[in-house]
Amino acid sequence: MVGLDRITFDPHVMGGRACIRGMRVTVALLVNLVANGMTIAEILEAYPYLEPDDVRQALQYVAWLAEESVYPLESPQP
Repeated sequence: MVGLDRITFDPHVMGGRACIRGMRVTVALLVNLVANGMTIAEILEAYPYLEPDDVRQALQYVAWLAEESVYPLESPQP
């Protein structure tokens, strides 16, 4: 998670969930807004205390979490 300085975790804020800059705005909220069709401009209008980099880093963080590797299972030898 190098370079994601806007994503914070505090057990006293939103139960320790990933938040934006220590605010009570979760990464999950922002990703859900984008997933449901809101543009960054619309999100910033609805949440004027956010910045474009907040939304971008939320998406980068979720992309990092979703990165996965798939390894084929080895077939048992007869």
